[in-house]
Amino acid sequence: MARALGTSRKAKSVAELPECFEQLWSADRELQGAAFQVILRTTEKPVSWADAALDEVFAQLTNKNNRHRSIAAQVLCNLAKSDHSERILRDFKQLFEVVKDERFVTARHALQSMWKVACVSERHRKKVLAAFEGWFLECVTHPNCTLIRYDILEGLRKLYDVAPSPTLLAMANDLIALEQDVKYQKKYRTLWPAKLNGGVP
Repeated sequence: MARALGTSRKAKSVAELPECFEQLWSADRELQGAAFQVILRTTEKPVSWADAALDEVFAQLTNKNNRHRSIAAQVLCNLAKSDHSERILRDFKQLFEVVKDERFVTARHALQSMWKVACVSERHRKKVLAAFEGWFLECVTHPNCTLIRYDILEGLRKLYDVAPSPTLLAMANDLIALEQDVKYQKKYRTLWPAKLNGGVP
């Protein structure tokens, strides 16, 4: 009886998923791309089916297909606001690993979405900011270091635009100051102009 009940609940959860959900992992790129855009638009707002999707989406983070890994990371970032079980918070380390993916395009798509997780709660915010700071420092030897640092600072700015905070401003200034190349310091500063610092460059 218990087993039958468990099976029934699982079937109900699967039924709650959008019709195009399984197409996220389709071998047909056109079909996959269309499904991805639908899911991204749908998850811009809270959805009721997040918990039913998490196991499958987390599993795709390590799929041998880099498109699957990229899609999974971006979808999880969007689902964070709907994750009542806080699975994404508990397993954030696994999600953030994708920003170090061997395929840089995959890593970059993931990194550019991470700020969304920080919008959920103060605990989410602290976890994302710690990860951002750690990767900003660690990526110094990465061949795409300057792009990674730009994306982190852009993520902080997007978060700041949603929820302005002196802490975020101070963090961005501190990270920019770590950049030894004046050229890139100026580039990063375009994301955090002087007017945000009371006119102080």
